[in-house]
Amino acid sequence: MKQITDFLQSDIGTKLLIILSAIVIVYIITLLLRRVIPKYIEASESRYKARKIVNIIGYMLIVFTASIVFSNQLTGFTVFIGIAGAGIAFALQEVIASIAGYIVIHTSSFYKVGDRVLVGGIKGDVIDIGILRTSLMEIGEWVDGDLYNGRITRVANSFIFSQPVFNYSGEFPFIWDEMKVPIKTHGDVEYGKEIFTQILTNIDGDYVNHAQEHWNKMTEKFMIENARVNPMVTISFDHNWITFTLRYVVDYKSRRKTKDLLLTKLLSAIKDSEGKLEIASTAIEITAFPSKK
Repeated sequence: MKQITDFLQSDIGTKLLIILSAIVIVYIITLLLRRVIPKYIEASESRYKARKIVNIIGYMLIVFTASIVFSNQLTGFTVFIGIAGAGIAFALQEVIASIAGYIVIHTSSFYKVGDRVLVGGIKGDVIDIGILRTSLMEIGEWVDGDLYNGRITRVANSFIFSQPVFNYSGEFPFIWDEMKVPIKTHGDVEYGKEIFTQILTNIDGDYVNHAQEHWNKMTEKFMIENARVNPMVTISFDHNWITFTLRYVVDYKSRRKTKDLLLTKLLSAIKDSEGKLEIASTAIEITAFPSKK
């Protein structure tokens, strides 16, 4: 007991008590701030950023306090720290790269919380960006149609330096989608283009205006062509059928819902066309049989 008392009364013990007290105080203040934030900030994204900022400031205060308290001792270990730092940097290069990735992510436009991305071969919505890893609510895999599969995947932040990052909702929160409709060759092509364009316009009209606004900003910021965001219907022809390709812009989170609505309307229009349009399918015509000897 006397040894513990003597240690706490020593210079090093006093400094350790100061550091522990600082950690406890910073932790309590951080905890209180995290509980107060939801009462004054309604937007979920802003709340998330505020909590992250509070945590980072807390870490910085602890490091700053420790550097001041042990400032006299640090001067005698300069060479040792340099050698040890080189070894640590080599051993923890992946961790250091992830920390650097964390800084780059928050200071650039790679992605942010809420974006839909494909990073490290994993596709999903960003739900958290930690110091070492980014957490994704995964979509796809055994589930079709850009829907959640219920699996949370964590990807190292260092991936942004070694692999491409695909952002589906960054500068332009829309994607172009296409649908192919095979129609029999005797179908009325002009009627088909007219009715399909009308269906696309009725369903896609809500997205077009917003998409055009975002695309105008894209052309001002980047060296990029002024692409068409209005619905477009084109045709191609082969020996079996006429293929109508329907191209349209859609919100990145509404792709499956929009495609389902389009298919429902298209099938109804084809059914009501009174034979002008018929869905084509592969047909095999047998012109001769081998003769029997």
